[in-house]
Amino acid sequence: MSSSSPTTYTTFDGVRRIASGNLENNALAARHALNANASGPVLTFDDSTGRLVDIDLRGSDAEVLARLALSNAPTTSEPEPSLETRGRGRPRLGVVAREVTLLPRHWDWLASQPGGASVTLRKLVDEARRASTEKDDRRQAQERAYQFMSALAGDLPGFEEASRALFADDRVAFMQRTDAWPADLRDHTRQLAFGDEA
Repeated sequence: MSSSSPTTYTTFDGVRRIASGNLENNALAARHALNANASGPVLTFDDSTGRLVDIDLRGSDAEVLARLALSNAPTTSEPEPSLETRGRGRPRLGVVAREVTLLPRHWDWLASQPGGASVTLRKLVDEARRASTEKDDRRQAQERAYQFMSALAGDLPGFEEASRALFADDRVAFMQRTDAWPADLRDHTRQLAFGDEA
């Protein structure tokens, strides 16, 4: 579920997975399931967050797809200001000025670094981001799985224990607690929690 890959979605009819992939295919699968008197609630989830996606399924397939295309169309951006009206800084690089509050000893140290305070702060932030990438990815996977399982598995036996195991990063206990869940729901929860390792 890396941020560089396109967002995928998964639709469930009750505890049965009926579609997975792009939003358009999921919307049509959800619409057809509802028209065929679905056995349970038909819910579509964003696989990158585990959250429910609200899709307007009224009308024909073409109308549903047209609304999706319209809502996903890129918005036209403001024209870039000319060089004469551009302010200080480096807007082409995406530099954003914000306030930073530090103690005098911090400012003294930053001022003594090659490149000055801004360069040093950017380097420190980049280094911290690299150092915490694995931990951040793990936390996001836990939150993604929890969002999904809360919506569909909240009433299932072992939900509380599975939640505790998920956030304790106890994979063995998580697998045991979810083993008796309906297959599609169990497998998707495990996929969201552990990715391809599940």
